[in-house]
Amino acid sequence: MKNLSLIMLALALLIVGSAAIGAEPPIRLTKIHVINAFANAMTEGRLEGINDALDQDAQFSWLAGKKLMTFNKSQMMKYFNANNGVEQDCRTSVSVIDNNSAVTVVKFDMKYSDHIRSNYITLVNTGEGWKITNVYSVFK
Repeated sequence: MKNLSLIMLALALLIVGSAAIGAEPPIRLTKIHVINAFANAMTEGRLEGINDALDQDAQFSWLAGKKLMTFNKSQMMKYFNANNGVEQDCRTSVSVIDNNSAVTVVKFDMKYSDHIRSNYITLVNTGEGWKITNVYSVFK
């Protein structure tokens, strides 16, 4: 009986170990991947990677004049999907406001002919890669 238990345990470990070896390693998103996914979704309507780049609890705030609107990840994904393939007629620029090993804040400007949308993006190192946790957009 003892030998049967040991054989079953060894077989179970072999199966689990084989499955782990064959599994794809998770992709650890870098800051560059995350910013590029956001920029592509916002400016070109390309959605590859945007879902993975956004933290599950990400918050989005838009300040238009004196009106503040707040959205969660699910609402923003609906926005991105509704604008899938839509290219914005704007020029973009990116600048790093603050950067360390835990948190990075980036300013992503979208310059249109009549206004500028400045997106202040907070990225956090989750230990499993970088994620966007907050985007605060101002329209000027």
